[in-house]
Amino acid sequence: MRTGPAFDDVLAAAQAGAAWAFEVLYRDLSPAVTGYLRLHGAAEPDDLASETFISVLTGLSGFRGDEDALRAWVFTIAHRRLVDDWRRRGRRPQVTDDDALLDERRGGDVEDDVLVRVGAADVHRLCATLPADQRAVLLLRVLADLTVEQVAQVLGRSVGSVKALQRRGLRSLRTTLDAASPGGVGAGAHPSAALRR
Repeated sequence: MRTGPAFDDVLAAAQAGAAWAFEVLYRDLSPAVTGYLRLHGAAEPDDLASETFISVLTGLSGFRGDEDALRAWVFTIAHRRLVDDWRRRGRRPQVTDDDALLDERRGGDVEDDVLVRVGAADVHRLCATLPADQRAVLLLRVLADLTVEQVAQVLGRSVGSVKALQRRGLRSLRTTLDAASPGGVGAGAHPSAALRR
């Protein structure tokens, strides 16, 4: 999010019910929240993100903390909505609408559409190779930009457990990437570079 020094003013206005302030918070956080939900395989990531922000809106008046605490709180809510979604889907059979699958058009430039799909497919494929707990840790660290301590809070785990899951996840991704490319990860940036802080 990083709205800068005006964060306290934006938060106070959002807590007082100012639509513009909540819009600032939503605009800054929603892409990462939706991406987190999508990469975890949520059936309707946009709907879950909407549910997340409805909960944020209703609970915002009682929130106390800084920008980082708000970010962790929002992702805690998103993670809980995701777990609820997994439980719901586990109890109900999934019905597929074939027309909906065919109607997945991007629109616009064909070359851009292909690059977006290939990139998204690669990210989904890589994330799918990880166990759910390692995937959750890495997505919260990278997409949500949360600290190890905040990830531990969101997932209800110890800091040591989160660090171990992060190490195993990065090691697994490195092995997958090394196997997939002739130059391996060593030819580019190390996958843990984004997590060093």
